[in-house]
Amino acid sequence: MKTMKGPAIFLAQFAGDEAPYNSFDGMCGWAAGHGYKGVQIPSWDGRLFDLDKAADSKDYCDEIVGIAKGHGLEITELSTHLQGQLVAVHPAYNEPFDGFAPSKVHGNPAARQEWAEGQIVNAAKASRHMGLTTQVSFTGALVWPFVYPWPQRPAGLIDDAFDELARRWKPLFDASAAEGVRIGFELHPGEDVMDGATFEMLLERVDGHEACGINYDPSHFVLQQLDYLEFIDFYHDRIYAFHVKDAEFNPNGKQGVYSGFQSWVNRAGRFRSLGDGHVDFGGIFTKLAQYDYGSWAVLEWECAIKHPEQGAAEGAPFIEDHIIRVTERAFDDFAAGGTDKAANKRLLGI
Repeated sequence: MKTMKGPAIFLAQFAGDEAPYNSFDGMCGWAAGHGYKGVQIPSWDGRLFDLDKAADSKDYCDEIVGIAKGHGLEITELSTHLQGQLVAVHPAYNEPFDGFAPSKVHGNPAARQEWAEGQIVNAAKASRHMGLTTQVSFTGALVWPFVYPWPQRPAGLIDDAFDELARRWKPLFDASAAEGVRIGFELHPGEDVMDGATFEMLLERVDGHEACGINYDPSHFVLQQLDYLEFIDFYHDRIYAFHVKDAEFNPNGKQGVYSGFQSWVNRAGRFRSLGDGHVDFGGIFTKLAQYDYGSWAVLEWECAIKHPEQGAAEGAPFIEDHIIRVTERAFDDFAAGGTDKAANKRLLGI
């Protein structure tokens, strides 16, 4: 078995325009100061990272790796969540999602998609330059407005949507695999691939492509009321990355899973800082250790109540305390009697 690596932190929710949050060097110093050993980079944030340059320049990537190493940190993965979202966008979301792309492609969905696909490929190239084997992302969504079957969905609508989603992602899987990189999708409401059933629908259509995997995040499963522990039993061989994020679900007589269009503070289902929600992290870390997950445990902090600095400060020791140092021997080895085939036969009467 392997011991998980960590704690690490996803920098996206903490980056800002003031020091130390406005540069990669500053953020590495900040993360190391909180006790983190790894950082996950939001590849779209130009204050921290230049993805296009990283795809073309091994020297630039060596510089980024060197900055992290200078603070005693490793880079865990590149995140392409925002770019992945733009690989597939239903027209209802064209205007809101234009903000994830450069202005030159605003109002032009085809150009925006082409740009996003190029970003996924660039992230694979940059990952190879930095010695990384996984990027984390979203699938995007063509059929999310039809998630609830009312009005009745036209026959074949879902199949057509997933056929098209697979058609768009298959060459990106191929390009990533050519660089030795896999993609771990965060299964997230708002994406067509939001749970195990929809992940299987995509995986089947790309012929089980090895580059198609999961960035496991239990918080989204709490909000969906999905069994996030059994999920690991089903899909452990496709879990390529792990976001350690907490959530709680408090249904009442006024709202449930859909949370009544309320703000994050007032939703029945909401994200919390680590330890403040309902996620059974002891069970999760145990199962991941059982199934030999040896990659990183990365804090993704999203909480509408607690200050981010407190969340970051509490996150590193929380993860550290949950990482299981796996055993190299069985607890009852002291009682082992060795192998004696003759004795075994006698015991069995054969």
